[in-house]
Order: sequence, then structure tokens, then C-alpha cells
Amino acid sequence: RKQRILSTIRNSEELRRGASEQLERARAKLRKVEVEADKYRTNGYSEIEQEKINLINATCTSLERLENLKNETLFFEQQRAINQVRQQVFKEALQRALGTLNSCLNREFHFRTISANIGILGSVEEITD
Repeated sequence: RKQRILSTIRNSEELRRGASEQLERARAKLRKVEVEADKYRTNGYSEIEQEKINLINATCTSLERLENLKNETLFFEQQRAINQVRQQVFKEALQRALGTLNSCLNREFHFRTISANIGILGSVEEITD
């Protein structure tokens, strides 16, 4: 009976050692997995941060492009407005010049017509005299 008890104790001791070794292996594996999980978390956060930075940079670039396009559009609209005003001023100046020229030509035409009529009347008087 004593032998059986000692044998049971030895078996228990061996089982305890085996269980203890399994526990240590499990703890070591857990530490290894925790370290890898930390690495994945760190890398994942780094990747997320990098993506965030890339997104912010892309957004800034898009905003700068939009601002430049807006400024170009404003510039072209200003140039178009300036050109329209220039055309209108030029048109009015041409109309005034044409009016002045027509007025001068009308005066010249009337003057020549009157002179020609006087000349004709003078010729008619000479003939009648």
C-alpha cells in the first residue's frame, strides 16, 4: 500500500512537472503572441497614421489646385469684363468719329453743291447777258 501511495505521489509529481512545463510553454507562447500582436498594432497604427497623412496631403493638394483654378477663372473673368468695356468704349468712339466725319462730309458736300450751283448760276447769267 505504501508503494502504491509513493507511486501515486511520483506519478502526481511527474504529472505536475509535465503540467508545469506545459504551463511555461503556454506562457512563453502567449508572450510571443502578445509581442507579435503589439507589433501588428504598432504597424497597423503606423499604417493608419501614414494613410491619414497621405489623405491630408492629397486633400491639401486638391485644395491648392482648386484655389489656383478659382484664381485663374477670376482672372479670365476680369480680362473678359475689361475687354468688353474696351470694345464698348472703342465702339462708342468709332460711332462718334463716324458721326463727326459724316457731319464734316455733309458740310463739305453742301458747300460744294452750293458752290457748283453758284457756278452754274454765274454761267447762266453770263449766257443771258
